Amino acid sequence: MLNNQKILITGATGKIAFPIARALASGNEVWGAARLRNPTDREKLVAAGIKPLALDLSQGDLSALPTDFTYVFHSAVDPGQGDWRQCVRTNAHHSGDLLYHCRAAKGFVFCSTGSIYGYQGQRPLTESDPPGVPLRANYSFSKVAAESVLSWVATHFNIPLAIIRVCSTYGPLGGAPADRLDAILQRKPIRLHPDKPNNYNPIYEDDYVALGIRALTAARTPPLVVNWSGSETVSVEDYCTYMGELVGIAPIFEYSHDAHTPLWPDVAYMHEVLGRTQTHWRDGMRKMIRSRHPDLQLTDER
Repeated sequence: MLNNQKILITGATGKIAFPIARALASGNEVWGAARLRNPTDREKLVAAGIKPLALDLSQGDLSALPTDFTYVFHSAVDPGQGDWRQCVRTNAHHSGDLLYHCRAAKGFVFCSTGSIYGYQGQRPLTESDPPGVPLRANYSFSKVAAESVLSWVATHFNIPLAIIRVCSTYGPLGGAPADRLDAILQRKPIRLHPDKPNNYNPIYEDDYVALGIRALTAARTPPLVVNWSGSETVSVEDYCTYMGELVGIAPIFEYSHDAHTPLWPDVAYMHEVLGRTQTHWRDGMRKMIRSRHPDLQLTDER
């Protein structure tokens, strides 16, 4: 764990960045940058010991941002639901500006995504696999562009950088497994790709906090590029069936070529440079259910 450092977390109110910022705030000066349009977002950061900073990365104005951060965890993002050009400017160009602005940092982590990969069929995706354009095209290709821009900036100016390709995160604050749990409870179909099983390596909050902090100190030049996910592989079909058994409602699966292709990451390199995750997927799913639905009585508790 880092201590006595000045750390910037962007996208600080999000489901990935907030738990990381909260964990680091106990022993560091943590600045949480976000749009902060909702007053409750500022209150949430302050209550966790995080210094709030209103920052809209889409505007590209970094004039209010100090330059003396020792570490930066950059997860602010344009999700790509609007104009593709603005998505590229925010996720690639302005992220490159932020890296250069914080070039004195000992480590800078950029949150990319596993959805940049082109689908390779029923095998794990390695860091050397080529990109593709899956379901969220604007978001995916903007992240490909961002990896290129940040890699150039980091290499040219000798800034330690780690690019983590975020896969399936989940926990009390949500994630794909949480969305699928909600579908089960509402008796709605869960749409999956027909090339089954739909294998993933979901990573629970406790583990992604630990691996996110480790990534800060693993940043290097040339940049580290690594898949970021759980150590265990489990299919969506299997973990949804398990959650369905716990809540007493069988999941409904609907297969469609319009669904996102399975995102099954190879984690061998992650184990080498960041370590293994500790939470078994069944334990993580149970903890997620208990945290998000505390009044729900599970079948094995009845």
